[in-house]
Formats: sequence, C-alpha cells, structure tokens
Amino acid sequence: MSNPLSRHFLSMAYNNAWANHRLLKACSQLSQEAFVAPRTGFFPSIKATLNHNLTVDWLYIDALERELHGKPPNGDIATFFEPEEHYAACADLQREQRLADHRLIEYAKHLTDTTLERPVTIIRPRATQRETRTRLLGHLFQHQIHHRGQAHAMLSATAVAPPQLDEFFCEMDTALRATDLAEMGLSERQVWG
Repeated sequence: MSNPLSRHFLSMAYNNAWANHRLLKACSQLSQEAFVAPRTGFFPSIKATLNHNLTVDWLYIDALERELHGKPPNGDIATFFEPEEHYAACADLQREQRLADHRLIEYAKHLTDTTLERPVTIIRPRATQRETRTRLLGHLFQHQIHHRGQAHAMLSATAVAPPQLDEFFCEMDTALRATDLAEMGLSERQVWG
C-alpha cells in the first residue's frame, strides 16, 4: 500500500486485534470469579469493561461498514447496548472480539487516503452524529486503548500477570509478537507488507 495514512489505519486495526488477542488470552486464565469480581475502574469489573469495548466496536464497525457498502445508517443503536453485557464468560467475549477485530481489519483494507474524509453517520437517540472516517476510526482506536488499559490495570490486581501491549510497531519487537500473530493466523509479512 502506498497511501501512508490509510496504511496507518490498517496497522492500527492489526494492532488493535493483536492487543485484544493478548489481553483476552491473559484474561482467559482467570477463574470466573476473578473475571466478574468488582474492581476499581470506569466499569466495575474486567467482564464489564471488555463487554463495553466489544459493544462499542460493534456500533462503530457497523456504521463504517454501512457507509462503505452504501447502506443507510442503523436507526436502532439500542440493539448494540441491550443487554449492557452480552457475554458472561471470557471465552465467549474472546470469540466475539476476534470476529469484530477481523471485520475492522477487512474494513481498513478498503481505505485509501482519498476516501478517508467520507462522512459516516450514526443515528443516536438524541442526535445524528456525522464524522469523517478519519475521525471515527481515530476515536474507535482511542476508545479501545482507553478501556483496554483499564482492563489491563484491573488484571494486575489478579494472579494473572498483565501482558505487554506495546510490542507491535517496532521491527526490533518482531520476535516478541511472533507467537501471538501465529495464533491469530497472521504473519509479519501480512501485517507489514
């Protein structure tokens, strides 16, 4: 890919999937009791935090895909948020997050620098939100990082060590992410070209 900003968004989609893979792999080692235990954070547990991340991913990925395919915006965003926590078990969250991450990677593969300013519409209960692809993707990745960091901090208060989540972009860290990429069915060449 020769378009630097669109290529960056694709690398962010890969990074997002990799970080989710690493974090959820660590969380899958928790007992159910530790996964749902009350903790200090914006959301009251690791389970609640990871469910929120997934739900918001669904909302934004749906809006991005609809725009990409020329479909009208979803008029019922409540379907994404009811129930508030869709999954009780980490294994279910892991599976569904992997699917959402794959959708986001596939979406990012279609981006070009000339289409990044196209508007994406989300119909919210009180207003219609219109953002460029650039802004919506930037927000989506920042949202994931924000709440993934909270879940990471919560994990540090358990018997399971939180994984490194910053070994994705630098070439010198290639060996540190190789196992995870292989588990995801990816290679350095697929991710970086």
